[in-house]
Amino acid sequence: MIGYVVPHNIFPAGYHCAPQLPLPFLNIASQKNFIALYHMGLYASPPLLEWFVAEYPRHSARKLDMGKSCIRFKKMEDIPFGLIGELVGKMSVSEWVGIYETLYKR
Repeated sequence: MIGYVVPHNIFPAGYHCAPQLPLPFLNIASQKNFIALYHMGLYASPPLLEWFVAEYPRHSARKLDMGKSCIRFKKMEDIPFGLIGELVGKMSVSEWVGIYETLYKR
């Protein structure tokens, strides 16, 4: 799994479950039956999730297969790369850290 994180030099507190680890942001995984994209902002930001769910049918003929922060694609050809690019650009690192701190204050 490829992971993109917020490094400790930007967010020293790290991930609340394991502070020695950096804060996760985006992951891509190749599972046995699907390719998964994990975007933590989808789980934490209802407006971002609503935007993505509404926008998805405009970019794909396939039904959206999604968990809380996981978007699953059966085949590479099913991935709407333009939409994924828009999704990634919709939340900055500082926005993600702000949402994370609001949701997981210690």
